[in-house]
Amino acid sequence: MGRAAEMLGVTPAFLRSLDTARLIVPQRSSGGHRRYSRYQLRLAQRARDLVDEGTALEAACRIIILEDQLAEAQRLNARLRQDRSARETPRPPD
Repeated sequence: MGRAAEMLGVTPAFLRSLDTARLIVPQRSSGGHRRYSRYQLRLAQRARDLVDEGTALEAACRIIILEDQLAEAQRLNARLRQDRSARETPRPPD
């Protein structure tokens, strides 16, 4: 956790607060140490940026969750459009 906090320029308490808010739930090593994925570190950085801009932590977490859900919906929508387009494309006769 200390290394992750150092990389992001935050305190370990800030990272714990993201865990408490359930924005990021790190894996645990066998010794009980928190282990963050790169994706979780990106979320933590986004939270830090929002908090630095004056957004309350709880609101920042909600914003990030909604942004993530929107991005996933857009990926799914693009894939569905691509699948539909592939089905509608006329195929040459055999």
